[in-house]
Amino acid sequence: MALTKKEVMKIRGVLLNSRRPYFIFHDDPDGLASFLQLYRACGEGKWAIVKSTPRVDETYLERLREYQPDTVFILDIAMVDQEFIDKAKTRVVWIDHHAPIKRFNVDYFNPRIRNKADNQPVSYLCYEAADKKEDLWIMMVGVVGDWCLPKSKYTKEFAQAYPELWGKRIVSPDEALFNTRLGELIMAFSFILKGKTSDVNSSIKELIKIGNPLEILEGKSEAGRKILDRYCRIKQVYDDLLKRAIENKTADNELVFIYQDDDLSFSKDVANALLYMFPNKLIIIGREKGDEVKLSIRARRLVINRVLEKALAGVNGYGGGHEYACGACIKKDDFGRFLARFAELALATKPNPKLKRERC
Repeated sequence: MALTKKEVMKIRGVLLNSRRPYFIFHDDPDGLASFLQLYRACGEGKWAIVKSTPRVDETYLERLREYQPDTVFILDIAMVDQEFIDKAKTRVVWIDHHAPIKRFNVDYFNPRIRNKADNQPVSYLCYEAADKKEDLWIMMVGVVGDWCLPKSKYTKEFAQAYPELWGKRIVSPDEALFNTRLGELIMAFSFILKGKTSDVNSSIKELIKIGNPLEILEGKSEAGRKILDRYCRIKQVYDDLLKRAIENKTADNELVFIYQDDDLSFSKDVANALLYMFPNKLIIIGREKGDEVKLSIRARRLVINRVLEKALAGVNGYGGGHEYACGACIKKDDFGRFLARFAELALATKPNPKLKRERC
């Protein structure tokens, strides 16, 4: 069980009684799907997307002063500073599934507090809290987009409602991501979060209007066509980058690909695709921007968050994440040293043959 019935009802009560909610969410399909479900349940509010570092700090306080929300909902963010909570001057509801941390004066909901292995994506938690059956497809986008399959009850309901988006023998999240039309929808959710903030927010406003996923995939409504058009334009850039990354493959156990782009980040998307294509490799995708290299690191059987923690010692950088999906940001001057250290530690770490890629 992810959250208790009491916790689910508490989130639902706060959400439905809020008249000026403010949503802060992670810039990935799980974060976006979590926000969409809560927003559509209450029909009110403004939002902010947390890019790069998954952390809410005091820099977000100015937005609260401008909007004066009665509740702040923080979704799928691994780190929230105590200073932000203390100075928010309003109720803060934090729903997450990363490693639990201790904070005060916040309504904190995280299934890993009771069971560290219960890593249900936040979009699943929000689906139970919002209680809108018509948004099942949004929950599926978020959950599968976070490399997880929800309860079989929900996958069966989804397959019955949208058979054209699902397959007959889907038993793992990577099969759903790369072998179904749901996977294409997940990619659309991911890609419309890229680019200028104004363009991203315009896409989100259109996404709020969507009642059926085929509006997007087949352009069956004006809002759907706008989203589809922007997604297709961004996907052209991604396809080229993925091709270059594949060409960089060697016989080694690692696939390292570093690229430069000041406008769009595809590190997570490329890393996920490469992990599916080359499941026995350690995948490290980096984007150079300014004096930093921003990384997405993936592996199937190697617990890389522990390796990353050790590799960061004495390095000018930071990072973290899940057991086999991490992000990091390293100063260029230290990147070579970090990469060599990470590779050395990874080689010395015994793979876990029983480790599954599902996060829940």
